[in-house]
Amino acid sequence: MDFEGTTIWYWIILALVGIISGILGYFFGKSDVPTVPDNAIQLNALEIENAKLKSDLDACQKQLASPKLNKERTTTFKEADVKPSHTFDADSAKLAMGKKIKENDLKIVEGIGPKIEGLFHNFNIKTWKELADSSADTCQQVLNSGGKRYRLHDPASWPMQAKMAYEGHWKQLAEWQEKHRAGKY
Repeated sequence: MDFEGTTIWYWIILALVGIISGILGYFFGKSDVPTVPDNAIQLNALEIENAKLKSDLDACQKQLASPKLNKERTTTFKEADVKPSHTFDADSAKLAMGKKIKENDLKIVEGIGPKIEGLFHNFNIKTWKELADSSADTCQQVLNSGGKRYRLHDPASWPMQAKMAYEGHWKQLAEWQEKHRAGKY
């Protein structure tokens, strides 16, 4: 009788271990944890992009430091007296963006909707130029003023996008937004 009682408990324990293992395996299989190779691929792609950006930055700094460029920049006018004239061309904006654009509409920036635009207006940031002159930290402060529901937004590119709009680089803005649609690459 001892032998039979032990055998039953053996099978019960074995069955319970199997059921628990099956349940755990199911949940581990369903989890959305990215695999290490995916992270390694993304990291490698970001490192390559970072290297390209550093190379571009170095080239720009060398070009600015070149004596030839400095001679060309000396003029009889003071640089402070020369102000760039940025005029809004609604037709070229519509052509590039595929929709009618109103001047200084902050919603043209990918990630800014009517409510976030209102938050910027509360901070007296109402034009593309004002947004372009803002830092990403300032943009984050504007988002924080709206509460927790705005935490998902990443304002890092907003000043750059606003600068493209302000300077009339509509084609570049449209291409950039298409490539980075809703933060997805």
